[in-house]
Amino acid sequence: MENFQNKYLEIKNINKDIVNWVEDIAEENNCRIERKEWKSKYNSYVVYDYEPFCSEGFEINILLSSFDISYLNFIKYLYNEKLSTIDYLNSCIKSPAIKF
Repeated sequence: MENFQNKYLEIKNINKDIVNWVEDIAEENNCRIERKEWKSKYNSYVVYDYEPFCSEGFEINILLSSFDISYLNFIKYLYNEKLSTIDYLNSCIKSPAIKF
């Protein structure tokens, strides 16, 4: 008999520029957003379940669930690849241009 209990994946400190992308990828891959929170970087007791008026100084955390761990693993892979690509592109911008 198969266990149909949900599995969970928490992604912490997501850049606010890619939060919508994470939400879209989760929806496309049979995952549900169980919790989305804005947690203060300066006071761990301050946590909102909605975007605060001034979201600077907050980290965004998302808890995803799915009936199959492979969907969550795939989302984790895509997220890590996205971060890696962003880091690579940022390093390309910062590197000095070669002059001939």
